[in-house]
Amino acid sequence: MVQHNYYVYITTNPGRTVLYTGVTNDLDRRLQEHLDDNMNDRKTFAGKYFCYNLVYFEWYPDILEAIGREKEIKGWIRAKKEKLIESFNPAWRFLNDPQEIAKGDLPQWHIGDDYWQPGPIQPSKPN
Repeated sequence: MVQHNYYVYITTNPGRTVLYTGVTNDLDRRLQEHLDDNMNDRKTFAGKYFCYNLVYFEWYPDILEAIGREKEIKGWIRAKKEKLIESFNPAWRFLNDPQEIAKGDLPQWHIGDDYWQPGPIQPSKPN
């Protein structure tokens, strides 16, 4: 049986003043898309508000469960989202920042027999 990977995630801007909650089947790709949009057209909420810094994520094998969780979190007030982030990432470290990744002590999410750890996002050249 094929195992599917879906992630509910929260990103923030460099000043940690804006939160964006999303769902994806490829977290590395999606974070890169957020950064690319910020560096280029800024057509999305995450791009417009610089929300490409990963501070929280959850893994789900079922897309409907992941979508349900995304909707649940999106309905919360900011204080509740902050408590969720702090329960997983107390210092609000940017989990996709190369310097943070290099430290080797970031939260990892267990997926079957494997662990997923975010990869660094790379700035792209404007179109």
